[in-house]
Amino acid sequence: MTRTEHADTVPTTVRDFLAASTVHDADAASAFLVEDVVVVDQGEAFRGRDEVRAFVRDAGAEFAYTTEQTGARRVDDDHWVVTLRLEGTFPGGVADLDYRFTLRDGLVAGLVIADHDS
Repeated sequence: MTRTEHADTVPTTVRDFLAASTVHDADAASAFLVEDVVVVDQGEAFRGRDEVRAFVRDAGAEFAYTTEQTGARRVDDDHWVVTLRLEGTFPGGVADLDYRFTLRDGLVAGLVIADHDS
């Protein structure tokens, strides 16, 4: 069963990873990843800490945008969904995205970024 959570109940690892990735601080973001992490963004997979570090550094860097957390829910102890609204100079100008985290040993083991489930 899922339920809506307040932003401050989201695991620190998830909050800190999102904070670092939002400003493209790939080194800081990679500190919250397991070595064999898999990130899928809009269907494209990035495997391992090095590929994900490059993804965090480069993803959306050509656009100016703001990010606001609009929701979060706990699926279970190791699975969280954080919804972010991005507004900026990218095509369409506004995007609501779900960041579906899988945690292992307190670190991010998996992340799927996809359009928000309405």
